[in-house]
Amino acid sequence: MSPKTPTIAAKEAAKPALVPKLRFPEFEVGSVWERRKIGDMLTETPRPIDLEDETDYCLVTVKRRYGGLVSRGVLKGKEIKVSSQFLVKAGDFVVSKRQIVHEACGLVPHDLEGCVVSNEYSVLTAKTGCNIDFFNRFAQQPCVSASFLECSVGIVIEKMLFKLPLWLRREFLFPAIAEQKKIADCLSSLDELIAAQARKVDALKTHKKGLMQQLFPREGETQPRLRFPEFQNAGEWSRKTLEEIADIKSGSTPLRTNDDFFVGGTIPWVKTTDLNNSHIIATEEKITPIAKARINPVGSVLVAMYGGFNQIGRTGCLSVPAATNQAISVLRLDPKIALPIYVLAWLNAKVEDWKRIASSSRKDPNITGSDVAKFPITLPEVREQQCIANCLTSLDDLITTATQELDTLKTHKKGLMQQLFPSVEDVEA
Repeated sequence: MSPKTPTIAAKEAAKPALVPKLRFPEFEVGSVWERRKIGDMLTETPRPIDLEDETDYCLVTVKRRYGGLVSRGVLKGKEIKVSSQFLVKAGDFVVSKRQIVHEACGLVPHDLEGCVVSNEYSVLTAKTGCNIDFFNRFAQQPCVSASFLECSVGIVIEKMLFKLPLWLRREFLFPAIAEQKKIADCLSSLDELIAAQARKVDALKTHKKGLMQQLFPREGETQPRLRFPEFQNAGEWSRKTLEEIADIKSGSTPLRTNDDFFVGGTIPWVKTTDLNNSHIIATEEKITPIAKARINPVGSVLVAMYGGFNQIGRTGCLSVPAATNQAISVLRLDPKIALPIYVLAWLNAKVEDWKRIASSSRKDPNITGSDVAKFPITLPEVREQQCIANCLTSLDDLITTATQELDTLKTHKKGLMQQLFPSVEDVEA
């Protein structure tokens, strides 16, 4: 035998270990993950029911991107168009046959016990040796997501149909039931932390929204419901339009075919997608001085006029000198009358007003330069503007910090899952 030819034992030793990179200590020695078919873990368990005309039924659906199951509302039996319905129970693993290519699958939570789904869904339950909470998290791996598409048929992705029997024959690596439970419990604890942090972020945003409703006068009023003590007797606020407190211009887009306008650019160029309802310190693109675009100074307040309905009314305040495209109105304010940070906060509180203007009597939803010019604003004197802005900025800082903490937890979970499950290379070996 040639010394370069590996023995059978050497070949076996060279194979990747069928275990993840990170394991709990009690499972590190003497056990490997075994290759098993999905059908060894789950079984289809349809529970057909006969709908009664006057009985109420809660219908559920599965959200894409592993978004979980949610209620579609309650209907009388006679109002449900698809007569073929299945009862679901807490802990069922439900797959949307026509949306699974978008990862529309998940567990039935306890509060949706006894709801119904149509025959557009497959209802599966765990077999002996399968922890269903583990499997739900296992299914969120990229290699499993890829198998959803591979086991679906059709030409148009939105009309592809999932072939469950084919998927149940697919093989993946699974640990013993005790390790499954340990992994599921670990990730469940992390999910609870993520959910708690998400509630904190939502609570802060709700608080800010309610505070703005108190700090700014309501429509038709010239004083807010809530004022800082030192301004209790400061009198009524002034009602003006944006054109009365600012010089308003729009930007332009340099010719895209001329590389001299963009290549090596150093001037920030703001598009609607750069607007973040806050201070702008960087942009996706930059332009060169050759483009001869108007440069707006620090403190200019920006408003998106068009670029998609969800972009309309988005704002920004320049923290660096920058040019803008033509879809943005630029407000250069008189600081003796209106502070940029106050105007930004006011406009952010009025996003729904912008959207109403955009959707009214127009073929293409947008707002115009005239709409911006005539948009109303109510202002106190500058010192009170600063106090309001400082208050809301402090709250924004809390929201930003809480959101960053939430993102950190989500990133940690993603990284942990990559460590707790074998790599794609191991799965396919």
